Amino acid sequence: MKPDGVFLLRGDRMIDGVQVLPLRRIADERGTIFHMMRKTDAHFQEFGEIYFSSVYEGAIKGWHKHAEMTLNYACISGRVKCALFDDREGSATKGNLMEVYLGPDSYHMLIIPPFVWNGFKGLTDAIVANCCTHAHDPKRSQRLDPDSPEIGYDWARRNH
Repeated sequence: MKPDGVFLLRGDRMIDGVQVLPLRRIADERGTIFHMMRKTDAHFQEFGEIYFSSVYEGAIKGWHKHAEMTLNYACISGRVKCALFDDREGSATKGNLMEVYLGPDSYHMLIIPPFVWNGFKGLTDAIVANCCTHAHDPKRSQRLDPDSPEIGYDWARRNH
């Protein structure tokens, strides 16, 4: 079943290995706790590093893919549109393209396995947390221009 805030643009199912999991928020009059990951979570693999990426409204960070690293994204402030593309040889979802919207109003963890192209666009100024499985190694990742014809994705607003 496809979670809310997930749109399949090419292909009829979610990209193999990608997960969109609801995260817990605890709000009271003092503020909000945003849970992200615990080592006891079923989806926890290993810890490599955690970092926060700010993105300005309208800015695009992508495309990139990593050889070993699984990404675990959560957007704690603002709103982003994440796009994913599967070009993995032998993948049952090769050629599939999907979008996932993240933010405090749609508080989910987006889990992206190795070798899946991904990027995100700030729909507002936003902060995205990534608790990834390996420390970043630029030699183990690839990048493409956001408008690369290899993926053929249009980052413009969509009225789904």
